[in-house]
This record gives sequence, C-alpha cells and structure tokens, in this order.
Amino acid sequence: MYNVTGTKKGKVLVAMSGGIDSSVTALMLHEQGYDVIGITMKTWDYAASGGSKKETGCCSLDSINDARMLAVNLGFPHYILDIREEFGDYIINNFVEEYLAGRTPNPCVLCNTHIKWDALLKRADQLNCDFIATGHYAQVREENGRYLVSKGLDENKDQSYVLWGLKQESLRRTLFPVGGFRKPEIRKMAADAGYQELANKSESYEICFIPDNDYRAFLRRKVEGLEERVDGGDFVLADGTVVGKHKGYPFYTIGQRKGLEIALGEPMFVTQIVPETNTVILGTKEELAKQEMMIRDYNLVKYERLPADFEGITKIRYKDAGTMATLSEEPGKLLKALFHQPVNGVAPGQSAVFYEGNDLVGGGFIARP
Repeated sequence: MYNVTGTKKGKVLVAMSGGIDSSVTALMLHEQGYDVIGITMKTWDYAASGGSKKETGCCSLDSINDARMLAVNLGFPHYILDIREEFGDYIINNFVEEYLAGRTPNPCVLCNTHIKWDALLKRADQLNCDFIATGHYAQVREENGRYLVSKGLDENKDQSYVLWGLKQESLRRTLFPVGGFRKPEIRKMAADAGYQELANKSESYEICFIPDNDYRAFLRRKVEGLEERVDGGDFVLADGTVVGKHKGYPFYTIGQRKGLEIALGEPMFVTQIVPETNTVILGTKEELAKQEMMIRDYNLVKYERLPADFEGITKIRYKDAGTMATLSEEPGKLLKALFHQPVNGVAPGQSAVFYEGNDLVGGGFIARP
C-alpha cells in the first residue's frame, strides 16, 4: 500500500515514542513486509524534572503503553530501552552547562547524535537488525557511495535541521518512511488502519525534559543557589553605559526583547551575554544584526570536504527560513559563514545548518558571531 523506495526488505528496529509519526512508521514498514521490532527509549524521569504539568510526551507511561499496544496489535516484538543515565549525564548536564556559559543549547541535536542513534544502532546489532527507522520528517538516499539527507516533503514539518550531526555509518542503516509524505497524509494512514485515536493525537513541541516549557525554572531547580548567585547583574549598552539591573544572565537569550522589564524609549534586544561579569548587553535591532559567524564541531553530510567558496542557505534556528551565506573552512576546525545580508539573533550554542537546495550539506554549533 505504501512504498519506501531504495531499500531492500529486511529486519528493522523502529524507534517508537507512542506518537503518530513513529507509529505510522512502524505501520508502513510492517505493511511493506519488513521484519519489524519496536523499541521505546525512556530518556528521563518526569518526577525528577520537578515540573508542574501532567506527565506528557515521549517518555510518559501512556506513550510507552501506546507504542506497546500497536506492536501487540500488529504482532511484532516491542522493547523498552532505559537510557536515562546516559541521557541525564550527557544531555541535561550539557543543557545546564551551556546556559551557565552564556550560550543557548540545542539538546535535540545532541540527543539524536550522541544518544538515540548510538543506542538504536547498538541494540539493532544485538537484535541482528539491518536497519533502524524513526518518524522524522526527512529523507535519506545513497548517491555516489555517500548517504545524503534532504528535507521532508512537508516543509512545515521538516526535521532535517536536527539531524546534521549524523555520521555516514549511521545514515547507511537509517530509514525515514514518513519523510516522503505530508502530515495530513500520515494522519489519514493512521485512521485508515483503524487507529482513529492515534490519528487525532496532538503533538508536543517542548523539550522532553522540560514539559512545562520553562527552562528558567528548570535551571533554578538543577543548580542550587543559582538565583542568588546571578541576580542583580547589569544591563549595559554597547558603549558600557549601565541602564538597569537584570535577574541573572542564564535567564536571557540572544535576540530576546520581551520580559526585559526595562524601558529605554525604543525597542531593545539582548545582543550579547557575558557570564564572567554577569552582564547582559542590550542593543537596537540594527545592533542585533550580524554579517558573519563562526561554527564549531561541524559535521558534513553531503560532501566529505566543503567545496571552495560554497554558497548555501544557512539556518540559525529550527524555524528560521534561512539566509544565503558563503561558507569556508578555517583553522582550528571552524567554519566561517558570511551572510549575504545581515541576520538577527545569532546565538552561540545554537545549531547553524546549511543546505544546497533541499539537501542537508551539514551543520555545527555557533561559536560566536
């Protein structure tokens, strides 16, 4: 009924969160004749997060049960993989450390690259699986011996941005069955298969370990005495003029305008964060705009080496439309991006991801403007 081209049938380990996209992924592959094994990764304990909202999302008991019930109904095995220790040690600790360093972290990229794919491939090997599959809206293909990622057909749902860190050996065994469809088609597939409740399931856009979407409260809970330690630092202008007091540098992000609680007669934005002096620098929209940035810890997907004078659309956040930039490799394992027009909100710690048409060329973490 549904077709994923370019793959041979075999045994596939499907990452199942209990949500519609990963569930339809399992449905599609099962219908196509793959030998499907489902796996749900438990990455965190809701109770440990201290949040106030009802438990939701990929790690809730309801979500795990939803994934298991689908596997039971379709007659394939399902396992739960507990990776809370690795996840907490690496992802959550990095999240806290990045904010304390004055940067804006990107936990989903780190989780995909260093936790989920490694965990999936390790378990796939143990279960003699040929492939792993996820419900990401992206597409993968082989071209001239290299495995390339391109945007999902549904641009509104495209998730290629968070996949820039995947290595060739991971992509070689990865399937993205929903990437060639639009979201309404995925919902219809679930309904047509008799899973109406799944078809109507809402989606969560929060960071999984911050289900109330309040990262500031999360930092306060994780770092004892943080508020007392950083409260009362200076808001300053680019020329050093002190214009007010703030509530602590980790609670602000580059490009932030709302919630500054300061009036200077014109709209002001956070343009720089200096953790060493607990200083938050404010500026106008013109001062926020940057013409270039440096990218660290980058990974190339489409090419082994970046072509000389490469030009591509570069995104500096997930929902960014992207801006054309010229990229070049620099000493110290850095990339320099020269934007063809100024961009606002270049935030160290966030991912810079660059494209050639719909193809993901690569990405890395913003080191500095």
